[in-house]
Amino acid sequence: MADSNHGLSGASEFIRDRLYFATTRSKPKSTANTHYFCTDEDFVYENFYADFGPLNLAVLYRYCCKLNKKLKSFTLSRKRVVHYTSFDQHKRANAAFLIGAYAVIYLRKSSEEAYRALISGSNASFLPFRDASFGNCTYNLTVLDCLQGIQKALQHGLLDFDTFDADEYEYYERVENGDFNWIVPGKFLAFSGPHPKSKTENGYPLHAPDAYFPYFRKHNVNTVVRLNRKIYDAKRFTDAGFCHFDLFFADGSTPVDQIVRRFLHICENAHGAVAVHCKAGLGRTGTLIGCYLMKHYRFTAAEAIAWIRVCRPGSVIGPQQHFLEEKQASLWIQGDMFRSKAKQHRLQDRSMSCLMSAIDNLSISGPVYKYNSTEYLEEVCQTPHRTGSHSKHIPHYLNTNIILTHALSVTICPSQGLHCWVAVLFEREQNNNKNKTVAL
Repeated sequence: MADSNHGLSGASEFIRDRLYFATTRSKPKSTANTHYFCTDEDFVYENFYADFGPLNLAVLYRYCCKLNKKLKSFTLSRKRVVHYTSFDQHKRANAAFLIGAYAVIYLRKSSEEAYRALISGSNASFLPFRDASFGNCTYNLTVLDCLQGIQKALQHGLLDFDTFDADEYEYYERVENGDFNWIVPGKFLAFSGPHPKSKTENGYPLHAPDAYFPYFRKHNVNTVVRLNRKIYDAKRFTDAGFCHFDLFFADGSTPVDQIVRRFLHICENAHGAVAVHCKAGLGRTGTLIGCYLMKHYRFTAAEAIAWIRVCRPGSVIGPQQHFLEEKQASLWIQGDMFRSKAKQHRLQDRSMSCLMSAIDNLSISGPVYKYNSTEYLEEVCQTPHRTGSHSKHIPHYLNTNIILTHALSVTICPSQGLHCWVAVLFEREQNNNKNKTVAL
């Protein structure tokens, strides 16, 4: 894209002759052929300490709506649309995240394709994001990490802007309204730790457990996990019908393996959504939810941190970032094993369901063969790939084995193997004669 007046020759192209991203030293003016816009002052990150991004989910949603409106505008239909930003390192990284995420969500680009566009031409790389703490940054979260987190969330159905409510997100993220965010919609809610009584202390609103009951019940949250020291009585939740678990580990630290296993077990067996909190609902809370994302959705550590921070800024702090990196490989293996076992159980359940259905549907109109030899019945049952004339009648889709106990009864049991033949024995009187019969 050439525009020598404003030095846009190195602009990133997302849609040829239509959508671009540029870094400029001065504010460009729109022309007859080009429309410029900037979001640096409209969408501002609210930092905790030295953190400066990425911008949260509601901001990303509003940006996407803004850009979609421009691209669909009749007055701009024949113009190039350029999102420009300044050389301020913090603002530039956030602007790049916004348009890169837009490309992943709406232009169906991969995270790598979107990032390549951002750094194409003369564009310099972007300052990595950091955790919500002071001091030296020991873990870099790149713009690419954030785009990969968005892509992974889309892949697993954690992000859907068709149903996302930005107003609700912004309402409940405020301290006075509960200070909570969904990380996995319908599964994980991260929130600030409740207090014994609802009150305002030093200008800071505090909420008792019962303040959360209406929202939790409405959204099927039935399990609460506390990671910080006991401040409120857990009976406040259990008496109200919620399951409550305590898995304490120190603020700013990382959990031992036993706590990680216990947390995963609780969440895997919860029948509804799980609300997780520590003191602020950021560090310890984000760390354990990150473990679940890695095990069950195969997020990388960086993708998990990125997605959690987009949902709930300030999450996962200091050594917790490195902890997730160290646990990634083992959690991936655990997740693969978990899914493999779950698949086996589903296949067995489906096989038994097919078997019961087949037995229910047996009728005497089908081919029925009479045998007086138990030995032959055993031969049929123990020959999975029999090619005789009767084998074509055996339902091959059933994943079961059969054990012949005597001529007139069988024990049907689940099989670890697949596609075994099934012989169903039943007793039938025909012509006033009792015969041992097999329906194949």
